[in-house]
Amino acid sequence: MTESPRQSEPDTVPEEPVPDDVLPHGALPPMTYRDLPEAIPVRKMIGPSIILAGLALGSGEFILWPYITYKTQFVFFWACLLGVTTQYFLNMEITRWSLATGESAITGFARLSRHWAWIFLALNILPHMIPAWSKGAAQVVSWLIWGAEFDEAGNVQSPWVNELSIAGLLFCGIVLTAGKVVYETVERIQLVLVSLIMLLVVVLAVWLVRADSVVAQLEGAVNFGGMPEGLDPILLLGALAFAGAGGTLNLSQSNYVKDKGYGMGRFIGRITSPITGQEEAISEIGYHFRHTPENLSRWRRWWRAAGTEHFLSFFVTCAACLVLLTLISHSIFYTPEGTLEAGADRYGKDMNFIWGEAVELGNRVGPAVKILFLIMGVAILLTTEFGVLDASSRVSTDVVKVNWLRDNERWSESKLYYIFLWTTILVGIAILLIGEERAQALTLFKFTSAMNGGVMFIYSCTLLYLNRFKLPAAIRMKPWRTMIMIWSVFFFGYFAVRSSIHIAGELFSG
Repeated sequence: MTESPRQSEPDTVPEEPVPDDVLPHGALPPMTYRDLPEAIPVRKMIGPSIILAGLALGSGEFILWPYITYKTQFVFFWACLLGVTTQYFLNMEITRWSLATGESAITGFARLSRHWAWIFLALNILPHMIPAWSKGAAQVVSWLIWGAEFDEAGNVQSPWVNELSIAGLLFCGIVLTAGKVVYETVERIQLVLVSLIMLLVVVLAVWLVRADSVVAQLEGAVNFGGMPEGLDPILLLGALAFAGAGGTLNLSQSNYVKDKGYGMGRFIGRITSPITGQEEAISEIGYHFRHTPENLSRWRRWWRAAGTEHFLSFFVTCAACLVLLTLISHSIFYTPEGTLEAGADRYGKDMNFIWGEAVELGNRVGPAVKILFLIMGVAILLTTEFGVLDASSRVSTDVVKVNWLRDNERWSESKLYYIFLWTTILVGIAILLIGEERAQALTLFKFTSAMNGGVMFIYSCTLLYLNRFKLPAAIRMKPWRTMIMIWSVFFFGYFAVRSSIHIAGELFSG
């Protein structure tokens, strides 16, 4: 684990409030002035973006984009690359507000209007109540233990999936509760697992990927506007959201930035376990710095370092996994002539294509690699569920504490965090028990990711307004970044509207 920058920074005394004509405080109390801390080397900043990359691995990278490749080859791959690139810039705008104020992006939204609080609370809770990653991990564990056979309906049989899903949720909750400082627990786990998964993916790609698959992918990457036939628009929106972390999970970047101690986040406390940790004092309202030459010089160094860390840890990791895992999928399921391998069409339902990848790996390389691939799948999916539970609980805690319980000492961030964490776990268990037959893993992935895609359209608009018009001129986003944010609005907006039309058509036709 990299050293937290908080450990070397002495505390300072808050000064007078920031005037409204410098940084409008809106519906919340004004911030106070403090000097911006000295920037730290990039190597000491590693952590927040790795966590976000770990969240991306278990849905878009391992499930949705390899599945789209299996169904339609690389027709839609241009959108995949645009999606992850757009998310890099979107995440940097989320980081900008936190670097400059120590607050989360959602707190910034609440300064625009208190109505954003309950809107984003709902948008954060609803998609992540669905235990998609736990269900997917359980299905793969079932295959590892009992193997798999096709039934008459063409589904791969997976015994004890719901029971294993529930066990996975409980395991994630226990691990998050046991660590003293939640951020440090999450960072340790994600750093190790993301590194191991990247290594394994590279080894498999070197072993399996064919030249014709690379050529097909390159052609798909430049085939702008190509749309796959026969795929649900909801699935496409979800895949674009999860070409990266997706939805309110991206907004948790600002919470991780605060806990790591980037910029003005140095002065904000961290969430600790009520069982094993010592509670830290947490400021719900942030700080800002006077725009002196010294502070602005520090700001530029922080901004460059944050951009470098996010590019290397998030963008490169996500892009590499998207490229390599879709190449592996294509090399396994398609012949050099571009036709589906004989018998591969039977893997088209739900998570069957993951089993198909494992089977084909076993046939071509050996049974040990088949088992290793399935173990990798369990690690990816369960780690993602772990990260989703943490990230969504952080966002909900932030919204509730800042907007409604700011002056209530009884309800600390730590207590609220664990209430949201265990409530989400219990709701997920209820969904698994009530909808046992309907809660197929790929269906859960599709709907939770599509909801997150709609969320990204909404906060692209809000971030554009917040960082362009509410931050002081010296630190607001430049015109070229503004154009990228406008692109983000139209990019996610187009697919959100397309999915909404598709859903409305299905409802009225039914």
